[in-house]
Amino acid sequence: MPSFPPVEEQLRQIRRGVVEIIPEEELVQKLERSYRTGKPLIVKLGCDPSRPDLHLGHAVVLRKLRQFQDLGHQAVLIIGDFTAMIGDPTGRSKTRPALTLEETRANGRTYFEQAAKILDPERTIIRYNSEWLGRMTFRDVIELAAKYTVARMLERDDFEKRYKAGEPIGIHEFLYPLAQAMDSVEIQADVELGGTDQRFNLLVGRDIQQAYGQEPQVCLLMPILEGTDGVEKMSKSLDNYIGITEPPEEMYGKVLSIPDHLIYRYFELATDIPTEELPAKKEFAERDPRNAKHELAWTIVRMYHGEEAANRAREHFERTIIRGEAPEDLEPFRPTPDEGTRIALVNLIVQAELASSKSEARRLIRQGAVSIDGERVTDEHLEIDLAQRAPFVLKVGKRRFARVVWDEAQQPA
Repeated sequence: MPSFPPVEEQLRQIRRGVVEIIPEEELVQKLERSYRTGKPLIVKLGCDPSRPDLHLGHAVVLRKLRQFQDLGHQAVLIIGDFTAMIGDPTGRSKTRPALTLEETRANGRTYFEQAAKILDPERTIIRYNSEWLGRMTFRDVIELAAKYTVARMLERDDFEKRYKAGEPIGIHEFLYPLAQAMDSVEIQADVELGGTDQRFNLLVGRDIQQAYGQEPQVCLLMPILEGTDGVEKMSKSLDNYIGITEPPEEMYGKVLSIPDHLIYRYFELATDIPTEELPAKKEFAERDPRNAKHELAWTIVRMYHGEEAANRAREHFERTIIRGEAPEDLEPFRPTPDEGTRIALVNLIVQAELASSKSEARRLIRQGAVSIDGERVTDEHLEIDLAQRAPFVLKVGKRRFARVVWDEAQQPA
């Protein structure tokens, strides 16, 4: 029989970083019963396989699921392969494109491979909701739809806005929260986790469980983590994200770029720092934000890549950013000249993938962000004779380098 920490200790851990527990008194009752009987709670997290690349924003709720695992409870990841074919309209002003079942299955596997960096795979049950939703007949769907009203569905914020704006809402979109609720019915979830944008869907799950004669789940809502810009929610499309599989040096540098007011929030939501140490981290962030941010960056890299990689990332930052030196492991780059042995600097920058376009390369040169062997270059029309000048280190911005070389074998005939 599993043993659990005392209920008060469990609550202290569970409340960390949580926006809302609906209702908390029912969570207390479930934890007390679990403690008495030795039966772990079933804690559900639905995963969206349409966005398989995970970043620290996704990790917030995954870390909460890991906390439940560490407290002795059963984590169940629901891969929404069937519901992704509907497309969750949450937070969308327009209908979201659906995926094929094959695409959702492939994305689901990718999702779990990354989530395993946070969760304990040995204590995680993976379920695909096509297992039960795919078996439902049209009669089953009508019976399910009869358990909820259109008026209640239109209480959802994004539906209400679209309805008032005269934008189309597909009937299939009303089915999404009902399908997600059936996931809770299928596994008899005690707790469901989600971001604050999932509040409506999770509450529908409570209602549908009761309609099927089950004890309703407790809804635990986590905050939406701001991205590196400090304003918008973390999102790959907004390019303000920190991916959990990014290289250690890139991850370290991105964490350092967050605004100071987010340091403690990241410690609380994005790290495994013990809860009892958080007050000291808050004081540290307020007193010495520069060093607190370095500790935060080191901690996050250590969590996803290990302590040795975190130490290397710190050394890389000090060498390349503070002292302006090139990384020691920089691979040689052999460019293709424009004519003979000569190449325009803007073309060299683009070939080395230090800028995405010639116009960006010119802008960086004008801004003084380009240097050759430590000497700043401001002439955007500069041409370089590779046979005479190479080898040299080309630096663009603070963290992008290329070790440019030229071999006699490259000499045009």
